[in-house]
Amino acid sequence: MPDMPDTSTPAHTEDTRRYWTRRIRDDGTWRTQGGVAVPAPGEDLAALRAGLGRSAGTVPKLWPFYTSETDGRVTPELEAEHAALALYGLHQQGRPSPMHRRRVSPGTALRALRESNRFSEEAVNRRVAATVSSTSVPAFVYRLRGLIAQLRLINQPLDYDELLNNIKDWHHTDARRRVRRDWGLAYYAWAPKPEQESASAAKTS
Repeated sequence: MPDMPDTSTPAHTEDTRRYWTRRIRDDGTWRTQGGVAVPAPGEDLAALRAGLGRSAGTVPKLWPFYTSETDGRVTPELEAEHAALALYGLHQQGRPSPMHRRRVSPGTALRALRESNRFSEEAVNRRVAATVSSTSVPAFVYRLRGLIAQLRLINQPLDYDELLNNIKDWHHTDARRRVRRDWGLAYYAWAPKPEQESASAAKTS
């Protein structure tokens, strides 16, 4: 399917190749054609979801959506793009608003999930901890799938460029530690809650 012409808002310069970037503008809204928003087609999303639980390069339906350069080998970037495409297809399914939004880190999105009251905080904490404790890319992506399904239920988007990079980094021990740290800082956002701030102020007054 050819890309849609769009003169509405220029895409950011980081990477305009990715599927979600070609469909969604920097402000988190759908790109337009003739002034009308054009959401991701259902047939595209179905093709992306076909990659869930499958290895990169093994699902012909996904081949037209790949943008990562390769010399015929499955590179960490291609593997990460395959996983991100499949997860995006799951996330966007049946959602009228875009589920990719720049600068919404995975940790931030998961904090919104924990605070949504849709699921118990304990259960979300447990699933997030299990995900970031994964020591292999397949295990990490498998556990992400359950979290993405929950984010979909609360209409919470995230930055899929960042998620793709996180999955790519998960191949390397040092980078994995950095991603784990970044997720943890965003997820818990260690800061006193309003009631704690009030109590602290009362003690010092």
